[in-house]
Amino acid sequence: MMLRYYRRLDAHLHAGADDGQPVAGDLSGPRIGFIWLAANLVVTTMLTGTLFVPSVSLTTALWLIVAGTVVGALVLVAVGNVGTRTGLPTMALTRASFGVRGSRIPVAANIAVLMGWSWVQAMLAGVTVNHVIAAQTGYSNPVLFSVLCEVIVVSLAIFGHAGIARVEPILAVVILAIMGYLFAMMLGDGYSRLDSLPLDPEGLSGLGIFDIVVATAISWTVLSADINRFARTSRGGVVGSGLGYVGSTVAAMALGATAIAYLFAQGKNVPSFDPTVIVDEFGVPLAIVVFFSVMATNTMAVYGMVTSLVNSEPGRIRFLPAALGLGVISIAGSAWLALLDKFTAFLTAIGIVFIPVFAIIVVDFYVLRRGRYAASLASADSREYWYRGGWNPIAVVVWIVGVAFSSAITYLWVSPVGATVPTFLVSAGLYWAASVAVSGRREGEREEPVTA
Repeated sequence: MMLRYYRRLDAHLHAGADDGQPVAGDLSGPRIGFIWLAANLVVTTMLTGTLFVPSVSLTTALWLIVAGTVVGALVLVAVGNVGTRTGLPTMALTRASFGVRGSRIPVAANIAVLMGWSWVQAMLAGVTVNHVIAAQTGYSNPVLFSVLCEVIVVSLAIFGHAGIARVEPILAVVILAIMGYLFAMMLGDGYSRLDSLPLDPEGLSGLGIFDIVVATAISWTVLSADINRFARTSRGGVVGSGLGYVGSTVAAMALGATAIAYLFAQGKNVPSFDPTVIVDEFGVPLAIVVFFSVMATNTMAVYGMVTSLVNSEPGRIRFLPAALGLGVISIAGSAWLALLDKFTAFLTAIGIVFIPVFAIIVVDFYVLRRGRYAASLASADSREYWYRGGWNPIAVVVWIVGVAFSSAITYLWVSPVGATVPTFLVSAGLYWAASVAVSGRREGEREEPVTA
């Protein structure tokens, strides 16, 4: 019986275009918007907001959250729109710029990053659930609850994009309703007392906060085309993902910043980025937000992992066995709770690796190729994007330089404006200049010699 169900689900996923072939999207703009809305109403985004206060005032934090989210969303939406117009997921797009074989570099990095995201989110949900249950019953086993949360996520992800499209809007409504209740409770005694806290002179700078917010959007861009390729129209995908991402990020980060300000205003010296501390104050409603947000977001993370692997070898790897294999690894890894202590370093690493990748994609599609990729991009054997032995040396070198530059201004000579925007601009400029120079040289070599 299990084998029969497996075959039916495998056939359903293949028919629904989850096995790597390009798709003709059928999701409306509002449906895309709800998927993105639910995806980023997540505990990691909320806890990121707790890092900002009292480094700056609550009002300043909120303005920085809005500004950084809008700037970061420009990249996310631009890459997502390439997915809508080609029908291909994010990592498949890298074949056009990195080459058919060179694209395996970002694909491998993406699978590793999304696996890490999946583990972190499962752990945060597991720790939160364990905290609530321990308070009620005395039983504590955070590893067990982290693993159980990941089992639920993998069970949802194996149903592909169609299952995500059905579940995410429901989760978004539930999460937003509870968040509205929490905001009303925190602001019940007035906003001014939350905005007038003594500032921490050793905390993050305003530009540092802005950079973190932009980097959050970059971390989500790895999934942008994975979801937006199912949009019915480019306009629907752009508007839906833009409004959904901006709305969810601002709401989640603002909730975290407001919650930490609320606790400080009550004279409580609480650590940031700790869901159990906030749950102690706000109780079961916030624990429910944490749990459902992880279900919504982590399902997309696991789906993105599988999609990246499947599209690295389209037609050769099927979705369901890949989902089950990666699912087992993600479930096992969710027991590694020590990773929670390295979250901010993990977020920084994502930006260092992927900012140059997305700069290259944006320049390659919108500037160099004027918004068009050949249909052969869907094939892992495309000769049109073969370059030299399947590798585009320009993209690979620019990526290496971009990673090195980002690392340098992050760890060695710390940039006063952060690393995200400078790295994007440097990588984009280098890729454009090198591509134009090589293209011009090749055109010159093909010219006929002038004779008298």
